[in-house]
Parts: sequence; C-alpha cells; structure tokens
Amino acid sequence: MKIYRFAGVRPDGPVAREIAAVPYDVVTAEEARAIIAKNPKSFLRVSRPDAEMPDVPAHDARVYQRANDTFQTLLSKGLMQRDPGPGMYLYRVRQNGDSFLGLCCCLDVEDYRNNTIRRHEQTRYDKEEDRTRHIEATKTHNGPVVLLYRDTGAIFSFLNALITPATVPDAEIQREQGSIHQIFRISDPAILSLIEQRFLQVPSLYIADGHHRAKASVNVADRSVASGAGARGEVSHFMGVMFAQDRVRIHGYSRLLSDLGTFSPATFRDALSKYFEVTPYGNVRGAEYNIPPRIKRPGRYHIVHMYLAGQWYECTRPLEKNAAPLDALDVAVLQTYVLEGLLGITDPRGDARLQYLGGARPVADLEKLVDLGHYQLAFAMQPVKVETVLSIADAGGVMPPKSTWFEPKLLSGLVVHTFD
Repeated sequence: MKIYRFAGVRPDGPVAREIAAVPYDVVTAEEARAIIAKNPKSFLRVSRPDAEMPDVPAHDARVYQRANDTFQTLLSKGLMQRDPGPGMYLYRVRQNGDSFLGLCCCLDVEDYRNNTIRRHEQTRYDKEEDRTRHIEATKTHNGPVVLLYRDTGAIFSFLNALITPATVPDAEIQREQGSIHQIFRISDPAILSLIEQRFLQVPSLYIADGHHRAKASVNVADRSVASGAGARGEVSHFMGVMFAQDRVRIHGYSRLLSDLGTFSPATFRDALSKYFEVTPYGNVRGAEYNIPPRIKRPGRYHIVHMYLAGQWYECTRPLEKNAAPLDALDVAVLQTYVLEGLLGITDPRGDARLQYLGGARPVADLEKLVDLGHYQLAFAMQPVKVETVLSIADAGGVMPPKSTWFEPKLLSGLVVHTFD
C-alpha cells in the first residue's frame, strides 16, 4: 500500500470540542439542524449544509456552495488552521472500555480503481452523487474513509508505541455519550518513513465505512481529468483512517420500509411465513439493545428481527448447505425473499421506499420511527463477522448496500484534507 503525508486543516485548540461533529450520514437533516442550533460552530454546517436550508432542495447547487462558504469562514476566522508541513495523524477512540487506534493519512485513487483498496458494499446512487458534488464544491475530503488492514501485530504495536503516557494529544474531545476522541500529529520524518515502509508490506486495504466518500473522491479525480485539468497532486488522493482488522467492532444495519405495498400488516406477516419461521418476540421497548436478544442459536439459522404494528418478531430460516459466502448472508436472504420477492424492491441502492439506520442505534429508535408512522416496518439485522467481510472482498464479491456498521465512528472536522 502506498500511503501519503499531507498538511491537514484542523481546529485550533479548545475550539475542536465545538467544531468536531458526528458523521454526516448518521443524522437526519432535522437532527443536524437541532445540533447546529445548540452549537453554531458544529462541522455539520459544512458536512450537512442542507440542514440549514430546509426550503431548498437538498441537491441544489446553493446547498453545496453553502458548505464551501462555511468552511472558508472557519479558515478566515482562524477557527481551523493548516498544519505547517505534511505529516500523518493517529486517531484514538476510547469508548465503553474499548480503545481503537487508527492511522490517518492519504491514499491513492488509483489503488481504488485497481482494487488494491477493496470494497464489499455497493454504493447508493443518490448518496454517491451527493458526496461527489460536496467534495467538488469544498475541494476537501472532510469525512475520513475508514479502512482495515490485515495485521500480524507489528503495525499496530508500532503505532501504539508512539503514544506514551507523557504524550499530549493535539486535540481531545469527550462526547456526551462518554467516548473520547484524540488526535496525535506525527511530523518526525524518520517515523513517517518507517510507517510508510511498513505499509508497503500490506497487500491491500478494505473499506469498512465510507464507501460513498471513497467512490465520490474517485469521481472527483475522474471529472478533473475529463475537464482537462488532470488528476495530479492532492486531487488524486483521499483521506482515510486505517485500523487493524482485529481491532474494530461490527454491527448490523437496520432496514426501514415506508410502505408494505399491497399488504396489510397481517397479510404481510402471513406471506413472510412462507419463507421464515415467524415467532412473536415480546416487548423490548425501552431497552438499550441495538438488536433484540436472539431466541434461536446463530450459526445454524438466518436470524432477522422484525418490528411491525407495535410487535417484535424473530424471523428464522435454516442455513442452506454449501451456500456461497454472499448467499449465506442474512441481508442477502432478506433481499431475495422479502424486499424483492414480496415487496418488489429490486434496487436496494436507489429505491426510495427503503431506508437504513445504523445498527449501533438502540431498537427504541426503530420502534419510534415506526410508531410515529414515518415507516411501516423495520428489520434489525445480526452483525457479520469481520473475516467474512474481508473474505468476500478478496473474492471480488459485493454485499448488498448497508450490510455493515463498523465502530469506531469517527468525528468529522478534526482533520481535513484539501486540494486545489
């Protein structure tokens, strides 16, 4: 793997706590608007400019221009400043007793094109185009792509040893939920060279989170070539944070359906029973589970939890013998038999009836969205094993969109990569 140094743009001192924001795609426009109202310095003003322009279509050119104007204001006021020279950054997250450590650097769009940077999920057209236009307008990569590398322990151990008890982070943010996010800038040329050499021994990277941001970055480079400007220098790079594959956590990704087609709740449940054993689960309302506890044993069954008409159900189907890795996924079975087979959703990337919610969110969030009538049905999915994800990517397979929710989730605005 070729990795690159860059001079990041970062919040100045204590203001980092105000600027750092959740990723653009884990909040709705309404949620982002509420956050901005409480904290006008939030980087969501850059990453989710539509939140401040509710009366303007979300993909209007004025929305993307607003993002750039806000970013330029942060620079002109000195709230964010460019580091004096190229470097890399350690990004450490501590939450719920876990400690995650990643390396923030730049990667080459050509490595994405030639599949040295591997992906396991399809992108959604609308989200891909949105991030492409956002990157073009701001000339920044401001939300890091999260990637995994296979590590025998040598790389992680080396990076981890760079932080001693005496090391002071360049930025530290404690979130309301208790997690702590820290940035450590690496500027020593000798250490940077050692890091680069170690990654030359890594044959490939795997996108864990940020498929749309990565593809959008490639789109911007391609459009630069098509315009005659070329794709040399920083526009040919994009920002990523790399974690060892055994030092992340993974959750499922919930599905939300805005309608049941021609079905009523009762007839849909009956139709579903042709493909799954549907067992009423009981009430988990108010629990902080991110997925209801299982009744049946995982590993022998496909297990999906459904919330419909105020009731949770566990939907199970025996695993098929000798199924290909992709066909053995719960999300693939759900797509084949339910979303496509019963509801006619043949394009999970673009069908407006299907939306997604990160699997780390509590089931109470799914219940609320259905109970309020925003959606008619929710499916909570079991997590996929990390090794399964990497194996599918190695084989050139592509999982259905939004099959995985990786943690840690990194904040936006702590490090920004720019290009001219």
